[in-house]
Amino acid sequence: MSSSKLLLKFARRYPAWIVLTIILGFSGGLFNGVSTALIAPIILNFLGQQIDLKSGPPILKFIMSPFDGVPSDYRLIVMAAAIVAIIVLKNLATYGSSLVSSSLSRALTSDLREAGVQMLLEVDLDFYSQAKVGDLINRLGGEVSRAATAISTALKMVITVITVLVFVALLLAISWQLTLASTVLLAVVAVVNQYSISRAKYFGKQLSEMSKSYSISVLEALSGIRLVKATGNEAREYQRIHELIRAREKADFQSQANSAAIGPVSEVTGIVGLIAIVFLGRTFFADEIESLSAVLLTYLLLLFRLLPFITQLNSARGALANSAASVEIANDFLRRDNKPFMGNGSVTYKPLQEGIHFNQISFGYPSQADMVLKDVDLYLPKGTTLALVGSSGAGKSTLADLLPRFYDPTIGSINIDGTDLREFDVKTLRREMGIVSQDTFLFNTTVRNNIAYARPDATDEEVTAAAKRANAYEFIMGLPKGFDTLIGDRGVLLSGGQRQRLAIARALVQDPDILILDEATSALDTVSERLVQAAIEELSRSRTTLVIAHRLSTVQKANQIAVLDKGRVVEVGTHRELLSKGGFYARLYEMQFSQQPQGISTYHEEIRNRLSYEARTRLNSIIGSLRLLADELVDTPEEQNELLEESYSSAISILNTIEFFENSANLPLK
Repeated sequence: MSSSKLLLKFARRYPAWIVLTIILGFSGGLFNGVSTALIAPIILNFLGQQIDLKSGPPILKFIMSPFDGVPSDYRLIVMAAAIVAIIVLKNLATYGSSLVSSSLSRALTSDLREAGVQMLLEVDLDFYSQAKVGDLINRLGGEVSRAATAISTALKMVITVITVLVFVALLLAISWQLTLASTVLLAVVAVVNQYSISRAKYFGKQLSEMSKSYSISVLEALSGIRLVKATGNEAREYQRIHELIRAREKADFQSQANSAAIGPVSEVTGIVGLIAIVFLGRTFFADEIESLSAVLLTYLLLLFRLLPFITQLNSARGALANSAASVEIANDFLRRDNKPFMGNGSVTYKPLQEGIHFNQISFGYPSQADMVLKDVDLYLPKGTTLALVGSSGAGKSTLADLLPRFYDPTIGSINIDGTDLREFDVKTLRREMGIVSQDTFLFNTTVRNNIAYARPDATDEEVTAAAKRANAYEFIMGLPKGFDTLIGDRGVLLSGGQRQRLAIARALVQDPDILILDEATSALDTVSERLVQAAIEELSRSRTTLVIAHRLSTVQKANQIAVLDKGRVVEVGTHRELLSKGGFYARLYEMQFSQQPQGISTYHEEIRNRLSYEARTRLNSIIGSLRLLADELVDTPEEQNELLEESYSSAISILNTIEFFENSANLPLK
């Protein structure tokens, strides 16, 4: 799409501004031309030469007619004052046109950026599985900015073209013969500049490609900085990015050098053309050169004033050609017809009453031919837990992604209380779904803001209560500023277990109706896993929960367990039922708990030690609180309630710890 089409696409919102820009541009050009036409008679009058325009062009007679009745002694002064007044009007029109066009340009630039951000927020996740984040950032930042510059350049071209047309009209009215000859000479100037304009388009495309490669490489290096440092590849990454920076700098220099050459070339060729017009004028008006000196001088002055606008026009054409690639990239980036968008229903989600039915689901990613899920039929009753287990690549996470409508099934449907998921308003649906995954994302803001992200209106008391229930309160209070501590990009200042507990606290504040746990403890150490698992049990209580688990020890209490293999459900039942079948689940269980008996024994020992430590710590806290209450050393009812709440929370934590130990102790030792 050309820059003019992109300009029209967004300028439809500002028709009044466009009309005002054109009117002011025309006024400025007209005042400019008239003031220039008056200069020649003034010069000749000042030199003492008598001005006779009886045989001159009608346009000059019309311009000079207001001064016919002015006495000759005062005519020069009146004409000079008129020129000054017209030039003031011209500059006012130019100033107004500049303000309007720049305001319109800023408004259109904002539209481009807002449309880009809105598109990125609304497009389906499948778009991000194929796009590179570095490229998207480059498009939203650099390419959209260059496209906006192209729009600004196009607006300036419109004003310049209007001015040029006014001057050409005056030149035609004075002498169509000279104007015809001037057009031929100026066409030669355009042909000379066309080479530079073509090269500007090539350099612009090259610069866009190099900017894209640079943005992708920098983002990848920073995102993988731990791997870069762990493998000692800082120098190699620096060298790779250094080469891209230098190549981009070279392309930018070539582009600027080419653009800078357009102005001087236009000026030189324009002056040569002007000199040629002088000689042609002497030829056309050889017999009446003295009587038509005012006409010829006026024509040459108008033509001389026109040349800078021709140069501006050529420079703008070069700039537009240079940014043409960015305009195409920005247009493709903003298009919606070539991107996947989730259709939205009209039914407002209401709390679950019966259950969720995965009804004969088959699914394949849009970019892949093979089906990832095949004929999956499962039912999750309200208030129960369904665990999905199986080997890597079995389709567990894909099935979980279908529930919040990150994707829609290719075949079949997901029904909530008998209503197809696609009929619900997607925002109301997702607000009632809490998701805690292995790859927890945290924003580079305070602990408080991260916990309250799903509910920004949550009170401090609700945030604190959620942190306590998620076993996160103690480590949060140990941070430098407690809940107001900044946790770094993606929570880099916290451990994996701490990040998971913050994610669970976030879900608790959200208070979702349906909970999705995607291997939330698979990457944690034993102690962190116990704390997170206890928090998950608190979070899952009385909720409808879909769990994806790699460690089978974490799903033994699930109401039902579905075993997936190569996209199909091969077994469904409780932990005991599946073990008694001796099938796929039993083999997975055997593989996990029979390979390293000594390791399991060590695991039990570690759990016992941790249990003793946790129980003693919690009991000491409870005893201290009860002692304060018994000795009546607490002054206010609020402090009494706070001590009772802490004692209750500690007692619950002890029960959770003992319960977890009992489950762990039941693991068979081979």
